Amino acid sequence: MVPHPAPLNRATVEDVGFTVETRTVDGRTTALGAAGHFTLVVDRPAKDGGGGLGFNGGQLLYLAVAGCVSNDLFREAAAAGITLERVHVRVHGDFTGDPAVSAPIQYEVELSGDAPADRLRELVDHVDAIAEIPNSLRGGTRVHLSAVTVTT
Repeated sequence: MVPHPAPLNRATVEDVGFTVETRTVDGRTTALGAAGHFTLVVDRPAKDGGGGLGFNGGQLLYLAVAGCVSNDLFREAAAAGITLERVHVRVHGDFTGDPAVSAPIQYEVELSGDAPADRLRELVDHVDAIAEIPNSLRGGTRVHLSAVTVTT
């Protein structure tokens, strides 16, 4: 058995800013993912033994990048007095190796708003530099298993 490294910060669950969870549905691979009152369906593709009814983990990782960039564009635009009319973020990536890990992630942004094109490009560059999820991945945020409960 490989020991799990000690956490960097011994914060309790109450000290953590975000908590999300998944719970399987009726003994199947399909799970309901929740963050507060928001939910989504998590599953493996049918060809890989899942139900094929929801996002897989890789899609959720890349969706987290897209969602963060989109949200941050709107936040930073509002702070700069820019109204965005449309934002489209497309993320590309893949998983390789054994165990599989994400290959480098790339993303593209298309947007329109009430500012000149050069100001919108500056906004995108600014968000690229500060977006929390991309920066967490770039910085290699540590992930550790903190507890296991087994019931029989």
